Order: sequence, then C-alpha cells, then structure tokens
Amino acid sequence: MNKHYSLLKLLERAKMKKTAMLLILISLISKFSGLLRDIVLSYFYGASIISDAYLISQTIPIVIFSFIGIGIATGYMPMYTGIKKDKGVLEANKFTTNLLNSVLILCFIIIIFTFINTEFVVKLFASGFEGETLIITRQFTRISIIGIIFISIVNIFSSFLQINDKYIISAISIIPMNLIIILSIILSSKIDIKLIAIGSVIAIIVQVSILVPSVDGNGYKYKFSIDFKDENIKKMLLLTLPTILGIAINDINVLIDRTIASNISIGGISALNYANQINRFIHGVFVLSIATIFYPTISKLVVKNDIGKLKIVLNQSITGVLIFTVPSSIGILFFSEEIIRLLFERGAFDLNAMLLTSSALFFYAFGIVGTGLREILSRPFYSMKDTKTPTLNAMIGMLINIILNIILSKYLGIGGLALATSISAIITSFLLIYSLRKKIGSIGIRSILFTTMKIMATSIIMGVIARVVYNNTSELINYNLALIISIIIGVVTYFSILIFMKIEEVDLLIMNLKARVMKN
Repeated sequence: MNKHYSLLKLLERAKMKKTAMLLILISLISKFSGLLRDIVLSYFYGASIISDAYLISQTIPIVIFSFIGIGIATGYMPMYTGIKKDKGVLEANKFTTNLLNSVLILCFIIIIFTFINTEFVVKLFASGFEGETLIITRQFTRISIIGIIFISIVNIFSSFLQINDKYIISAISIIPMNLIIILSIILSSKIDIKLIAIGSVIAIIVQVSILVPSVDGNGYKYKFSIDFKDENIKKMLLLTLPTILGIAINDINVLIDRTIASNISIGGISALNYANQINRFIHGVFVLSIATIFYPTISKLVVKNDIGKLKIVLNQSITGVLIFTVPSSIGILFFSEEIIRLLFERGAFDLNAMLLTSSALFFYAFGIVGTGLREILSRPFYSMKDTKTPTLNAMIGMLINIILNIILSKYLGIGGLALATSISAIITSFLLIYSLRKKIGSIGIRSILFTTMKIMATSIIMGVIARVVYNNTSELINYNLALIISIIIGVVTYFSILIFMKIEEVDLLIMNLKARVMKN
C-alpha cells in the first residue's frame, strides 16, 4: 500500500514538474509573441497618429474591463471552490453561469454607452487628441469596445480551467491571439486601417473558441439564465473590492501617463508603449518567475506563522529579483538607443520615433528594480489577507506619479513621464519595506543593501565592458550584431564575477532553486 502510494506521489510530482516547465516555456513564447506584435506595429506605423489611435482604442476596453477581470481572477476561484465543496458541482456551475451572464449584461451597457459617447470616452483617455487622430481613434474604439464581451468570457473560462488544473490551454490561447493581431496589422497597412481594430476583436474571439472545448470537456454547459438575487455574487464583490481598487489605481496611472503623452507630441503614446513593453518583458520573464517560485512557500509560512523562515524566503526572493533587475537596469542605461534600434528601427519607425522611445526606455530603466521589488513585497501582505496596505501603497504611488508627471514632463517631455513612473515605483517599494518591517520585524535590510551594492558594482563593470566591446566592434561589423555580441559578453562577465565573488545570499538562492527543482 505504502509503495503504491509513494509511486502515485512520484508520478504526481513528475507531472507537476512537466506542467510547470511547459508553462514556463509557453509563457516565454507568449511574451515573445507580444513583443513581436509591438515590433510589427512599429514597423508598419512607427510612432504616428495611427499607432497612437490604435493603442488608445486598445487601452479603453482593457482599462474598463480590468476592474471586472481582476475581480473575477481574485474572487471567482475561492467562491467556486467553496460552493463546490458545500453544495456540489451543479451549484458551482450555476454560480458560474450567473456570474458570466451578469458580466455580459454589464458589458452590453458599457458598449452602448461608449457607442453613444465615443468622443467623450476617447477624450477621457487622450485629452490631447484632435482632428484626424481623434477621428481615427473614434473609429477604432467603436470596434475594439465590442471585445470586452469576449474578454469577460476569457477571464471566467480561464479561471474555471485553472480550478480544474487545466493551465496549459489558457496559456497557449494567448499565442494565436497575438499572431492574429500581427496579421491584422500587416493587412491593415495594405487594405484598410480599420482592420487593425477588427483584428484585435477577432483575436479575442479565437481565444474564446480555443477555450470552449476544454471548458465543455470539464463539465460546464452554458445556459442563458440569471439569478439577480444570487448572494454568492454579492459575497464575491465584497471580497474583491480592495483588489479592484488597487488595480483601478494602477490603471489610472496608465491613463494619466497616456493622457499627458497625447498632449506632448504625436507618437508619444506609442513611444511609451514600445518602451514599456521591454520593461514588461523583463518583469514577466524574471520577476514573475521568481514570484511564482516563492509565493506558494510564502503563503504556507504565513499560514504556519513561521516568521523566521518567512524572513529567510523573503530575503532570497528579494535577492533573486536584484540579481536580474539591477543588471537589466544598468544594461538599458548604457544601451537604450541601441536596444530600440535593434528591436524597432525599421519600416515606418523613423529617427524621431527612435529618439522618443529610447528616451522613455532610458528613464523607465531607473524604476525596473523598484517595480520588481514591489511585486515581491506585496505578496506577504496578500498572504496575510491584508489588502489594505498594498492598496494604500498604490494610492500613494498614484499621487506621486501625477505630481511628478506634471513637473517632469515640462522639462523632459515623454522621458519625464517615464521618470515619474520610475520614481514612484522606487518610493512605493521602500514604503512597502517599511510597512513589512512594522508587520513582521526586521527582514535583514543591511544584508540586502550590502548584497545590492555588490550586484550594482558587478553590473556597472558589466556595462562598462559591454560598452567598450560595442564601441570597438560596431565600426567593424553591423551595429546590431555588435550589440548582441556585447550583451552576451556582458552577461557572461556579470555572472562570472558574481560566482567568483561568492556572495552568500546568491549561493543560498541558487541552492534553494536547485532544491526546488529536485523536489519537483
């Protein structure tokens, strides 16, 4: 019996390991497809009125729906699990139907309002749009707003599949969605620019069609019925309100950045988007991977009230983020223009677009570490069911960002908006550290600062060596190839020095990661 049980456990762990590795691979492909989407957009439209109009038309449904989407992601799964445990699968599926139909009704109301008041909605998101830019954005928005119907279905179906341990299909569905958007961008440049907006809606519909068979296969059948008296919907709303408020604040930050950018220059919104896409890529590949590895352990230690081990794990998480974000930040500071040239400078992406985007990327680089730390430092609060502290922190960050946006944009233009975001991220990450110390005591700040100094010194050496290599090779070979060679040499140098220095926290982190891989 024990041997049989042990064999089952081994098989289960092997399956989990395989699933985790597959998810990481799919996630990387997904993020590359997202980056490729923006590269294609920059090739055909550069930083122009069309790219600005398109990005705002995409921002509107995303911002509007994010309130609902995050609420679903936060509250649906625990509610569904509880109902299923207490009342069975049929009642849990009935709750899913009520939630889906309630959200769809809300989406139809939003769509009607947007159709009637399109210019008002566009001006709310981009107050500087006038003339042709405003006309194109109105056209795009009336098409793209329809997508919130399918975004809502994707959110609920993805959550349903995750509850049933079906993670792969949700992750895979993002890739064809990005590929369809890429195709629509290409076709819009040759046939009709409205295809760029139509393609984004078709892409989400395809994503839904990919999820439906798997949802159906896991026992859920959609019915057109609704119970407005469903108490579970009310409970879910109350459960998710703090999280929704926190996300709303982040979306308001994006809204303010893009509104001010629309008043600074044509292509300003596009430049911010292209630069921020690189930041999101770094954040998604490195920071979220570390957060995914350590968050389950943090949650378990909080439940056990093992504060001592919790501090150790937090220290390792912070070190992990620093190892990847500090050199990323330094590398961008040394090569902001060269990186933008490598990724975007082709087709309609001209010199002006390159200068705008590289300026935004340069100033975003100062906040990469702060953004990464904020992601890690917020996790313990959520584990402790303290949503108030991260929400208050986000509100403070928003106020700082607004004030600095107004001041810095006058002197640095688009770069000032990026710098304001970076400063806000740095300040709020320090405030989270302060709040966390008040909650659980010292988390080894001196040790973390000492490690940061070592990583910073190593990163600067990496940057200098990479820059010297680039300066000496770019005259002999293609400058993009010279940049790739310089980055490779820089990365090898960085990790070689880190290993040679034998930083205790780095060694512990590597040992911990190896142990987790072996355990899985």
